[in-house]
Order: sequence, then structure tokens, then C-alpha cells
Amino acid sequence: MFRMKFKRLLKRLFSPITIMLVPHDSKKPLNLKIPSVGIISVFLLWIGVSSYAISSGVTRLQYEQMETRLAYYTQQFNDIKGSINVIKEAESELTRVLSGNNKKDILQRISDSDSGSLNLEEIKQQMQLTINKVSEIKEYIRLQRNIYLSTPIGWPVEGRITSYFGNREAPRKGDNEHHSGIDISAPSGTQILATADGIVSFSGWSSGNGNVVIIEHGMGYTTLYAHNSKNLVNEGERVKRGDTIALVGSTGNSTGPHLHYEVWYKGKAVNPMKYLKEGDYVSEKK
Repeated sequence: MFRMKFKRLLKRLFSPITIMLVPHDSKKPLNLKIPSVGIISVFLLWIGVSSYAISSGVTRLQYEQMETRLAYYTQQFNDIKGSINVIKEAESELTRVLSGNNKKDILQRISDSDSGSLNLEEIKQQMQLTINKVSEIKEYIRLQRNIYLSTPIGWPVEGRITSYFGNREAPRKGDNEHHSGIDISAPSGTQILATADGIVSFSGWSSGNGNVVIIEHGMGYTTLYAHNSKNLVNEGERVKRGDTIALVGSTGNSTGPHLHYEVWYKGKAVNPMKYLKEGDYVSEKK
């Protein structure tokens, strides 16, 4: 049964098909007899050639697109490379400028005139190093700003120092005592200003000190303002350097209108004089 069907298939494949060609300059037509399998083979060959031609065209188009993309990425890498060099130069200059010990050194270090191949991994590593270095510089500047805002600077009131920090003779008793701050003589009602940013931790009456304001500034600093005629801030209130916090008076154990001013650092009273020397009257800092 199978053999009979196979023979029939072969017979059909090799059965001739007549193709008639009629030339314009001849009345006699040409007859071509081609087996069916030949026509099928030619058809399959045509499909194969067409597919190859189309495939070649697509491949060429893809190649041109790859070239375009490669040129784009090459330009991007070159831009990144140039940016890294600029960042490195800026980082080096900023580090050099910030290496000064004080404001004068930093300003003097600023100059008006100052203004190989890499693989992807090297670029990533260099950029990460640069980012880390910039982050360190930003953190350093942030810390320095916090220290500056927290450090008492200048005079809390305009006046004349009548008693300095250290051992002295007590005004009333005449005994030797340690004076933990300085006394600044000023007329009653004179404004007393905070010498640094902070939060009021105490505002009220304190026995021999009369009306007292204490401010916590952070970074280990605390300031105290005593003998006030009136306190103008409340506990928990945030204040800025130069804000009015009280008025000069003579409350508590006082022999006359003045401000008793103390600076504490890390839990220990220190001489306020060096902080007064940092600046003039605080109001001029605002």
C-alpha cells in the first residue's frame, strides 16, 4: 500500500509540465516541458536567494546601527573622562584652599589663575573616589559650621568689665572665692544678647544669681547670664546669636546693675575672655 502511494507521488513529481513561450517575431510558439519537481526546485531556490538577500540587508542595517551606537557611547565616555578630570582638579584646589588654619590663610590660598585611556571600571572607581572625597569635604564644612554656630562669640552686652574670671575677693564678704565668669557693668534695662545659637535650658530665679538664663549651644558649649532685671525667653525656646534674651539688672546678690556672664565647655567653666576677643558686641554680628 505504501509502495503504491510512493510510486504515485514520484510519478506526479516527474510528470512534465508544458510551458509555452510565444516570441513576437515568430508565429511558431516554443514549448518547454519541465518536470514538476524542477519547477518546485526553482521556486524553493528563489525563496532561499530572496531570504538571503533580505537577511543580508537587515544585517547591514544592524551593523550601521551598532556603529552609530558605538560612536555615541564613545562620546559619552570621553565626556565622563573630561568631567572626572575637572572634578579632580576642583577637588584638589578645594582641598588646598581648605587646608588653611584660619580665614586669612584660606583667603590667601585662593588664586585667580588656578582654575591616557580609561576603561569603564576605572571610571566607576575614580568617580566613587571623587564622590567620597566631596562627601568628606561637605561633612567637614557642615561640622565647622555647627562648631561656629555653637561657639560663643563676642560680647553679650555693651559695658565695662568690673570683675574677671578666676580667684577674687568676694564683693560682700571680702573672702577669697573663685569667680566662674566675668561681670560686665551696664545700665539697668540694657539688652542682653545670646552669644551663640542654642536652646534655652533654664529661665528663672536662682537664689544669689537672681534672674538667670542658661543656653545649651551644643558641641559642648553652655552660657549663663545672671542678675537680669527681666528674662525675655522661656525654657525650650530656640535662640540665634544676637537674639535679645534678657535685660540687665541687679537681682540676687548684686552690688549694682551688671551682667554676670559665664561660658562652660564640656561641663567645666572656662574663661570667657578669649570668646569675647573673637568679636565685638554681638549685635554687630547679626
